[in-house]
Amino acid sequence: MDSQPLVVFCTCPDQASAERIAATVVEERLAACVNMLPGLTSVYRWREQIQRDTELLLLAKTQGAVYPLLEARIRELHPYDVPEIIALPVRMGSSAYLDWIAANTGASA
Repeated sequence: MDSQPLVVFCTCPDQASAERIAATVVEERLAACVNMLPGLTSVYRWREQIQRDTELLLLAKTQGAVYPLLEARIRELHPYDVPEIIALPVRMGSSAYLDWIAANTGASA
């Protein structure tokens, strides 16, 4: 089992979708915790046009073994055609916190 802790970034267009995704993935033990950061402005290219939108950033703490299920669930719940879902490995951290992530994610949690 891949117990590598991860931080998963996901942007959402509004508070309602961010809260729905965050609550669902924590309830389903796909993430131990999700932080919602409002006030983000994103500038990006979509369908050959430059877009500028206000979004919220979700930071989900999970582990590698759970990531495929987390990604699939975010895709199901997310209103975007191509949601941002990016996982970064946690190289170091408080061992107590990393143990808490492992204990609160996955089927064995």
